[in-house]
Amino acid sequence: MRLLQLNAWTIRLATRIEDMVMKEAPDIIALQEVFESVADLGFFPTLTELADNLRFHHRYHSPVYAIQLMTSKPEFGNAIVSNLALEDKQTYFTNLEYNPSMSLENDDYNVRNFQHVTIKDQDGRQIHIINHHGYHVPGHKNGNDFTMKACQQIADYARQLDGPVIITGDFNLLPDSESIEILNKDFRNLTKEYGLQTTRTDLTHKSEPCDFIFVNDKVAVNDFYASEVVASDHQGLVLDFEVK
Repeated sequence: MRLLQLNAWTIRLATRIEDMVMKEAPDIIALQEVFESVADLGFFPTLTELADNLRFHHRYHSPVYAIQLMTSKPEFGNAIVSNLALEDKQTYFTNLEYNPSMSLENDDYNVRNFQHVTIKDQDGRQIHIINHHGYHVPGHKNGNDFTMKACQQIADYARQLDGPVIITGDFNLLPDSESIEILNKDFRNLTKEYGLQTTRTDLTHKSEPCDFIFVNDKVAVNDFYASEVVASDHQGLVLDFEVK
């Protein structure tokens, strides 16, 4: 099976995301920074439009806030899309709570959550997928008390799950940061293990590795790498895996 991790950058480069998916052929895609709306936004595709174009039939959106955009009110957050049925879908907030009327000028944009879904492989074995977009600390990726709290919450939650666990997302943290070390204790940090020097693209001046895929000991890693297709200011991370 194959999983693709991507900060989608509000899906502003939709055709390139489609190119990436065609090249990497994932079964599951974990996304951050996506909008969903019942109305056509016009400026960029919604999650539904992207999933329909990709012909992925299962999707789960976990918004952190909604904003007023002309006559529509799109919701912004994390999403998982898949060719496999998504079961036991849950959302847990790591900082603040859903804001139905976000003011980017006056409100704290650091509303954060993580998604948990389960899927089944071809043999009917359950796999846990956790998708997170981390707290943004302006100026550096070393983290703070908020990122420590979030990583501890995710680690505590993931440890109690039975079976294969994959944790993924743009954590806004460095691989050796104190916050990420909380997850490193119990999960393989593939970004660090495979020596990725950056998970950013030439569409930004930033160069740090801040996107991650972690797995527990029930996941056999066949391959892990950053996609060469540029579809965002973040690289897409590809995990080819099996269940032990």
